[in-house]
Amino acid sequence: MFQLLVFGSLVVCFASLAGGIALVLRSRQESGQFEDRLANMTANRGRGGKKPTRTSILARPLEDAPGVIEEFISRRLDLSKIIYQAGYQNMSVGKLLAISLGIGVASSLLYIAFGPAKAFVPFIFFTTVFLPLGWLLMKRKRRMRHFSSQLADAMDVLGRALRSGYSLPAGLQLVGSQVPEPLGPEFAKCFEQQNLGMTVEQSIEDMTKRVGNVDLRFFSTAVILQRQTGGDLAEILDKIGHLIRERFKILGQIMALTGEGRLSGVVLLALPPLLFVTMLKLNYDYVMMLFEEPLGRQMLAGGIVLQILGAIAIKKIITIKV
Repeated sequence: MFQLLVFGSLVVCFASLAGGIALVLRSRQESGQFEDRLANMTANRGRGGKKPTRTSILARPLEDAPGVIEEFISRRLDLSKIIYQAGYQNMSVGKLLAISLGIGVASSLLYIAFGPAKAFVPFIFFTTVFLPLGWLLMKRKRRMRHFSSQLADAMDVLGRALRSGYSLPAGLQLVGSQVPEPLGPEFAKCFEQQNLGMTVEQSIEDMTKRVGNVDLRFFSTAVILQRQTGGDLAEILDKIGHLIRERFKILGQIMALTGEGRLSGVVLLALPPLLFVTMLKLNYDYVMMLFEEPLGRQMLAGGIVLQILGAIAIKKIITIKV
């Protein structure tokens, strides 16, 4: 009964914390959207107003790699961006936190009712509460891979449109109407933004920030340079499409060469949890010594740390940037 009360108190605390974070993020998001709308309305009007300061994508190198902490915060904890890139634009951050908390509480209560060892309740809660976020990360990775596979064909369509006499905004509209999800709606949104008052450079740069694709940054940089210095944009787009296809070929070769390492990593990382569950079924008292004895808890904590370090090491070995 005491453990149930403690767990209930923890659930209430986490629910309050999640609600507070959701309210803060929502207020910041709304204020940021309002400021962006004001900036877009006042930009490039020439009516005496001060032009808003915008950091151009040309000020950053193409392979500008942020630090570990900055990359973790910007790409892993920016929940609104993760939700958008995963394709769930109608889901809010508060709804994601509510779903995560509900899954964690429901799975913990089910384990309390039917599980063998109550000491695993915190582990069950903290494991299942991150399942929706893991699902979103997996969907985002798959969607971004599909986005990259469509980008080369989109460059060809846009280049042929420019050669046939279309303007760049009309070419963006053509790509948005001809290319399916997920690439087409992004170009269509880019066209709508510039049609409502934004410049083409700003709308393309905003699309690059929303999507976060390296190949799209090449396209954005090429368009901005061409608009500032001139040149044959259709030829540049053909070269970008060829570059994207060559990168995909190299990535395919890397996936084939690192297949054995990835399979070994999956086996090595899945073996300890499966062995733990098997031993828990075969000899329950023997396994519970890891939780009841001080030395057992230290060994369990050390095993978890070594498991995480092993996963990071295997990830570094099989990850080759192109």
